[in-house]
Amino acid sequence: MMKTLKELFQLSDDATQNLKSGIIAVTITNLVTLLSVVVVVNLFTQLINPLEGKEISFSFMWIMLGVGIVLAVLLFFASKNDYRKTYVSCYTAAKDSRIKIAETVRKFPMSVFNSKSLAEITTNMMGDCASIEHTLSHIVPPLIADIISATIVCICILFFDWRMALSIFCTLPLSFLIILGSKKLQRKVSKRQLEDKLKASEKIQEYLEGIKVIKACNLGGTKSVELEKALRDLKDSSIALEMKTGVIISVAQFVLQAGTGIAVYVGTMLFTKGDIRLLPLLLSLAVVCRVYGPILSILTLLPMLEHTLISTKRIKNLLSIKVMEGDEISTDNCEIRFENVSFGYEDEKVINGMNAVIPMNKVTALVGPSGSGKSTMAKLMTRFWDVDSGKITIGGIDVSSVEPESLMSMFSIVFQDVTLFNDTVMNNIRIGNMDATDEMVMAAAKAAQCDEFINRMPDGYNTVLGENGSTLSGGERQRISIARAILKDAPIILLDEATASLDPENEIQVQEAITRMTENKTVIVIAHKLSTIEDVDNILVLNNGTVEEQGTHDELMNKNGLYAKLYNLQEDSKKWQIA
Repeated sequence: MMKTLKELFQLSDDATQNLKSGIIAVTITNLVTLLSVVVVVNLFTQLINPLEGKEISFSFMWIMLGVGIVLAVLLFFASKNDYRKTYVSCYTAAKDSRIKIAETVRKFPMSVFNSKSLAEITTNMMGDCASIEHTLSHIVPPLIADIISATIVCICILFFDWRMALSIFCTLPLSFLIILGSKKLQRKVSKRQLEDKLKASEKIQEYLEGIKVIKACNLGGTKSVELEKALRDLKDSSIALEMKTGVIISVAQFVLQAGTGIAVYVGTMLFTKGDIRLLPLLLSLAVVCRVYGPILSILTLLPMLEHTLISTKRIKNLLSIKVMEGDEISTDNCEIRFENVSFGYEDEKVINGMNAVIPMNKVTALVGPSGSGKSTMAKLMTRFWDVDSGKITIGGIDVSSVEPESLMSMFSIVFQDVTLFNDTVMNNIRIGNMDATDEMVMAAAKAAQCDEFINRMPDGYNTVLGENGSTLSGGERQRISIARAILKDAPIILLDEATASLDPENEIQVQEAITRMTENKTVIVIAHKLSTIEDVDNILVLNNGTVEEQGTHDELMNKNGLYAKLYNLQEDSKKWQIA
């Protein structure tokens, strides 16, 4: 059984052992509680002995009272152990599951994020894990423990009177059959509700990310049709889920509680005929009250188990996606080669049989029309994606055989779109090297021309930047990104349009920071503004996924080919002005 639960909920060995311990703990709590019922029934029987012409045995009552006190103490410790073994261990297991998903996600190829939305992965990490967490703490241990307890109680009552045992538990199998028989319906409504929840999450995220455009184009309120529809669908499916499962649960509970009436009727008939004594009768009726309570709760929660299985399947599908793996890279040779490389996004071919060499300790610029493959080249050499055919090597080592995180240790990347975190300036820069001291971080900031504006902040390097650095200008954000790259001090520098959207003043400061950073490094620059790369060592001109031209600025201008055409067009565009 434990092996099935382990596979079903994707549990680790420790989590499975904790779940087993939780089931045992809840079972012990149930049995101690039932023993308390036995003590109460015996005390009550002694009190009504005079009605049957018998004397009260005070010595027996004192013994029962002592046993009751011992059981109360045991119940306290059993309940405490119950809580620790179920709730605490399950929350720990859920934490481990979330970390496992996060560790797996960061090893995914970027193609996964083209087919899966961020909202879906977030739902896997938070919503689905929370659902499993709730099931493992509130449903599975009590359910199994109640089944075990009910079975033990049924066997015990059989020793007193098999007829009472049968009358008490005759409705229990039928109640569970009603729940289990409606699994198909439960699965259908649960699946629809989870799908609608995911769609609603995607639309909410899309709405928040595009709030500037929505405000600018006056698309809020009743004009947000898709968001409104997604939320309405979620409302309808949630109501349908609650209503349909509610009806099923109510019917199952009605059938189960019919056992109370059956037990009272059978007990009364047997007692009036003298076929059962008062103590077994009272004990049986007390058991009915005690056993049915938890089972009724479980019947209420049982449909959630089916709901959770869908969440479990989604997590299982996510974790089954093949991650990028490989060996550690160790080389001082940073020459990068593309050898007959082809690559496409799904059906769209972007790189076609490309051959190119990026020399070591030189500055190489990648230029070309939009869609020619510049950014894709950068993503392939850093193994954000794997090539479809051919190979890319660094120092003769095929990057597809290198573990992605080891490969990334070779690169310092400055993107055009900078991502900053809601943390201090110090910690945002330290992302480049998590082992760096405060002094190293500040030295990198100074080299990246950040020190001046950081010191103007209220708390200096300890100032919290806000969500994605919302308190900074574009140039300041870019310089913090460069500070990260300087702190990382990798042998290969990749600059992806690092100055494309900056004003002239910020552009000069960023270029000065880049110049300091790129000394004695292998540098790859993706550039649209061709005037910024006139002095680089090597220029690769891309067109339709291949290298159409290669050389220095002067050599390419003399060829009067694609590069010269693009350069002249940009120079002409500088003369344009609003009339």
